[in-house]
Amino acid sequence: MAAAGVAGFIIYTLIKSLTERPRPFVKSINIVLGTAPLDQYSFPSGHTLHAVSFTLIAIYYVPFLAWILVPFSFLVAMSRVVLGFHYPIDVLAGAAIGLCLAAILISTI
Repeated sequence: MAAAGVAGFIIYTLIKSLTERPRPFVKSINIVLGTAPLDQYSFPSGHTLHAVSFTLIAIYYVPFLAWILVPFSFLVAMSRVVLGFHYPIDVLAGAAIGLCLAAILISTI
């Protein structure tokens, strides 16, 4: 999981710096933030990336945890959109990257 965390951070930081997509709250005055985002850009969702990669790695080793971790990852992803930090495509991209990252790490173990 440590490797997934470090690799995920590097990947999403690099992609964000290349795409520089503004967050939804910047585009819409109707979105009121409850807290400040961790960084400036929206694409992809780092929270979702990490939730998905950690979930997949954890349930690979302890399948019983799926009943709690899968809904948790889903809620993390949905919260990013609801809170105005990400567009739905940002969350989908984060989930896809997290899935690929977990698959690569699991296959190399």
